[in-house]
Amino acid sequence: MDAIVKNFPQPNRDSDRPSQQEAEEAVRVLLRWAGDDPTREGLIETPARVAKAYRELFAGYDMAAEDVLGRTFEEVAGYDDMVLVKDIPFYSHCEHHMVPIIGKAHVAYMPDGRVLGLSKIARVVEIYGRRLQTQETMTAQIARAIDDTLQPRGVAVMIEAEHMCMAMRGVQKQGSTTLTTTFTGTFKTEPADQARFMSMVRSR
Repeated sequence: MDAIVKNFPQPNRDSDRPSQQEAEEAVRVLLRWAGDDPTREGLIETPARVAKAYRELFAGYDMAAEDVLGRTFEEVAGYDDMVLVKDIPFYSHCEHHMVPIIGKAHVAYMPDGRVLGLSKIARVVEIYGRRLQTQETMTAQIARAIDDTLQPRGVAVMIEAEHMCMAMRGVQKQGSTTLTTTFTGTFKTEPADQARFMSMVRSR
Protein backbone atom coordinates (compact mmCIF):
# COMPACT_ATOMS: atom_id res chain seq x y z
CA MET A 1 0.00 0.00 0.00
CA ASP A 2 2.89 2.39 0.75
CA ALA A 3 3.78 2.79 -2.91
CA ILE A 4 0.22 3.85 -3.67
CA VAL A 5 -0.54 6.23 -0.84
CA LYS A 6 2.69 8.24 -0.80
CA ASN A 7 1.49 10.07 -3.92
CA PHE A 8 -1.92 11.09 -2.56
CA PRO A 9 -2.53 14.79 -3.21
CA GLN A 10 -2.75 16.88 -0.05
CA PRO A 11 -5.65 19.27 0.61
CA ASN A 12 -5.05 22.82 -0.57
CA ARG A 13 -5.11 25.06 2.49
CA ASP A 14 -3.29 27.95 0.80
CA SER A 15 -4.35 31.50 1.50
CA ASP A 16 -5.20 32.00 -2.20
CA ARG A 17 -8.50 30.13 -1.88
CA PRO A 18 -11.14 32.08 -3.86
CA SER A 19 -13.40 34.38 -1.89
CA GLN A 20 -17.08 33.77 -1.18
CA GLN A 21 -17.93 36.38 -3.79
CA GLU A 22 -15.78 34.67 -6.43
CA ALA A 23 -17.40 31.32 -5.65
CA GLU A 24 -20.87 32.81 -5.98
CA GLU A 25 -19.97 34.42 -9.31
CA ALA A 26 -18.72 31.05 -10.57
CA VAL A 27 -22.13 29.55 -9.74
CA ARG A 28 -23.85 32.35 -11.67
CA VAL A 29 -21.66 31.55 -14.68
CA LEU A 30 -22.66 27.89 -14.48
CA LEU A 31 -26.34 28.81 -14.21
CA ARG A 32 -26.03 30.93 -17.35
CA TRP A 33 -24.08 28.16 -19.12
CA ALA A 34 -26.83 25.66 -18.20
CA GLY A 35 -29.31 27.96 -19.92
CA ASP A 36 -31.06 29.62 -17.00
CA ASP A 37 -31.21 33.20 -15.74
CA PRO A 38 -29.45 33.71 -12.37
CA THR A 39 -31.31 36.98 -11.89
CA ARG A 40 -34.77 35.41 -11.83
CA GLU A 41 -36.49 35.22 -8.45
CA GLY A 42 -35.98 31.52 -7.80
CA LEU A 43 -32.23 31.68 -8.48
CA ILE A 44 -31.21 34.98 -6.89
CA GLU A 45 -30.08 33.31 -3.65
CA THR A 46 -28.86 30.11 -5.29
CA PRO A 47 -25.18 31.14 -5.65
CA ALA A 48 -24.91 31.93 -1.94
CA ARG A 49 -26.69 28.70 -1.03
CA VAL A 50 -24.43 26.63 -3.27
CA ALA A 51 -21.27 28.21 -1.86
CA LYS A 52 -22.51 27.54 1.68
CA ALA A 53 -23.43 23.95 0.79
CA TYR A 54 -19.99 23.36 -0.76
CA ARG A 55 -18.33 24.51 2.46
CA GLU A 56 -20.21 21.74 4.24
CA LEU A 57 -19.97 19.06 1.55
CA PHE A 58 -16.20 19.53 1.19
CA ALA A 59 -15.37 20.28 4.82
CA GLY A 60 -12.88 17.41 4.78
CA TYR A 61 -10.30 19.71 3.18
CA ASP A 62 -10.19 21.71 6.40
CA MET A 63 -9.74 18.65 8.65
CA ALA A 64 -6.83 16.28 9.20
CA ALA A 65 -7.29 12.62 10.10
CA GLU A 66 -4.15 12.78 12.24
CA ASP A 67 -5.84 15.30 14.54
CA VAL A 68 -8.88 13.07 14.98
CA LEU A 69 -6.82 9.94 15.59
CA GLY A 70 -4.33 11.58 17.93
CA ARG A 71 -5.76 10.19 21.18
CA THR A 72 -5.57 6.45 21.81
CA PHE A 73 -6.21 4.24 24.83
CA GLU A 74 -3.86 1.66 26.33
CA GLU A 75 -6.15 0.31 29.08
CA VAL A 76 -7.69 -2.50 27.06
CA ALA A 77 -7.55 -5.34 29.64
CA GLY A 78 -5.41 -7.44 27.35
CA TYR A 79 -7.79 -7.25 24.37
CA ASP A 80 -5.87 -7.99 21.17
CA ASP A 81 -8.49 -9.28 18.72
CA MET A 82 -10.17 -7.58 15.79
CA VAL A 83 -12.04 -4.30 16.27
CA LEU A 84 -14.60 -3.78 13.50
CA VAL A 85 -16.90 -0.84 12.87
CA LYS A 86 -19.15 -1.62 9.95
CA ASP A 87 -21.93 0.04 7.96
CA ILE A 88 -20.53 3.56 8.41
CA PRO A 89 -22.60 5.69 6.00
CA PHE A 90 -20.88 8.38 3.96
CA TYR A 91 -21.61 10.83 1.17
CA SER A 92 -18.80 11.90 -1.10
CA HIS A 93 -18.37 13.39 -4.57
CA CYS A 94 -16.68 11.95 -7.64
CA GLU A 95 -13.63 14.00 -8.61
CA HIS A 96 -14.35 13.41 -12.31
CA HIS A 97 -17.91 14.75 -12.52
CA MET A 98 -18.52 16.26 -9.05
CA VAL A 99 -21.68 14.20 -8.55
CA PRO A 100 -22.45 12.19 -5.40
CA ILE A 101 -21.01 8.89 -4.27
CA ILE A 102 -23.28 7.29 -1.66
CA GLY A 103 -22.10 4.33 0.33
CA LYS A 104 -20.93 2.71 3.52
CA ALA A 105 -17.53 1.79 4.89
CA HIS A 106 -16.42 -1.15 7.00
CA VAL A 107 -13.19 -0.58 8.94
CA ALA A 108 -11.30 -3.03 11.14
CA TYR A 109 -7.91 -3.19 12.83
CA MET A 110 -5.90 -5.57 14.98
CA PRO A 111 -4.73 -3.70 18.12
CA ASP A 112 -1.11 -3.74 19.20
CA GLY A 113 -1.45 -2.44 22.76
CA ARG A 114 -3.57 0.61 21.91
CA VAL A 115 -7.13 1.15 20.69
CA LEU A 116 -9.09 4.05 19.20
CA GLY A 117 -12.35 5.53 20.37
CA LEU A 118 -14.91 3.96 18.04
CA SER A 119 -16.32 7.31 16.93
CA LYS A 120 -12.85 8.28 15.67
CA ILE A 121 -13.07 5.64 12.95
CA ALA A 122 -16.37 7.07 11.71
CA ARG A 123 -14.83 10.56 11.79
CA VAL A 124 -11.96 9.45 9.58
CA VAL A 125 -14.42 8.08 7.03
CA GLU A 126 -16.25 11.41 7.18
CA ILE A 127 -13.07 13.45 6.67
CA TYR A 128 -12.03 11.63 3.52
CA GLY A 129 -15.59 11.35 2.28
CA ARG A 130 -16.08 15.10 2.35
CA ARG A 131 -13.54 15.67 -0.40
CA LEU A 132 -13.54 15.13 -4.15
CA GLN A 133 -12.68 11.45 -4.39
CA THR A 134 -12.27 8.24 -6.25
CA GLN A 135 -13.47 5.25 -4.24
CA GLU A 136 -10.13 3.51 -4.62
CA THR A 137 -8.22 6.47 -3.21
CA MET A 138 -10.62 6.95 -0.31
CA THR A 139 -10.33 3.28 0.67
CA ALA A 140 -6.53 3.45 0.80
CA GLN A 141 -6.52 6.84 2.57
CA ILE A 142 -8.63 5.53 5.46
CA ALA A 143 -6.37 2.50 5.88
CA ARG A 144 -3.21 4.60 5.72
CA ALA A 145 -4.43 7.12 8.31
CA ILE A 146 -5.21 4.40 10.86
CA ASP A 147 -2.08 2.42 10.04
CA ASP A 148 0.24 5.44 10.39
CA THR A 149 -1.34 6.85 13.55
CA LEU A 150 -2.24 3.77 15.57
CA GLN A 151 0.40 1.38 14.19
CA PRO A 152 -1.76 -1.70 14.74
CA ARG A 153 -0.92 -5.21 13.60
CA GLY A 154 -3.16 -4.73 10.60
CA VAL A 155 -5.96 -2.66 9.05
CA ALA A 156 -8.81 -3.74 6.77
CA VAL A 157 -11.10 -1.35 4.91
CA MET A 158 -14.00 -2.19 2.60
CA ILE A 159 -16.16 0.40 0.89
CA GLU A 160 -19.42 -0.30 -0.94
CA ALA A 161 -20.90 2.60 -2.87
CA GLU A 162 -23.19 3.70 -5.66
CA HIS A 163 -21.79 6.32 -8.01
CA MET A 164 -24.25 8.85 -9.37
CA CYS A 165 -21.95 9.42 -12.36
CA MET A 166 -23.07 5.93 -13.46
CA ALA A 167 -26.68 6.26 -12.32
CA MET A 168 -27.50 9.80 -13.51
CA ARG A 169 -25.38 10.14 -16.65
CA GLY A 170 -23.39 8.03 -19.10
CA VAL A 171 -24.59 4.41 -18.98
CA GLN A 172 -27.33 5.36 -16.45
CA LYS A 173 -27.24 2.06 -14.56
CA GLN A 174 -29.07 2.66 -11.29
CA GLY A 175 -28.37 0.35 -8.38
CA SER A 176 -24.89 -0.71 -9.47
CA THR A 177 -22.53 -1.05 -6.49
CA THR A 178 -18.76 -0.72 -6.52
CA LEU A 179 -16.74 -2.56 -3.87
CA THR A 180 -13.13 -1.75 -2.96
CA THR A 181 -10.83 -3.15 -0.26
CA THR A 182 -7.45 -2.38 1.26
CA PHE A 183 -5.58 -4.69 3.64
CA THR A 184 -2.40 -4.10 5.60
CA GLY A 185 -0.36 -6.12 8.09
CA THR A 186 -1.93 -9.34 9.33
CA PHE A 187 -5.03 -8.84 7.16
CA LYS A 188 -2.75 -8.95 4.12
CA THR A 189 -0.43 -11.76 5.23
CA GLU A 190 -2.91 -14.03 7.03
CA PRO A 191 -5.73 -15.29 4.78
CA ALA A 192 -7.69 -16.43 7.86
CA ASP A 193 -7.82 -12.88 9.27
CA GLN A 194 -8.91 -11.49 5.93
CA ALA A 195 -11.58 -14.17 5.57
CA ARG A 196 -12.86 -13.50 9.10
CA PHE A 197 -13.11 -9.79 8.35
CA MET A 198 -15.12 -10.48 5.21
CA SER A 199 -17.38 -12.91 7.08
CA MET A 200 -18.02 -10.44 9.91
CA VAL A 201 -18.83 -7.65 7.45
CA ARG A 202 -21.34 -9.85 5.64
CA SER A 203 -23.00 -11.16 8.81
CA ARG A 204 -26.23 -9.49 9.85
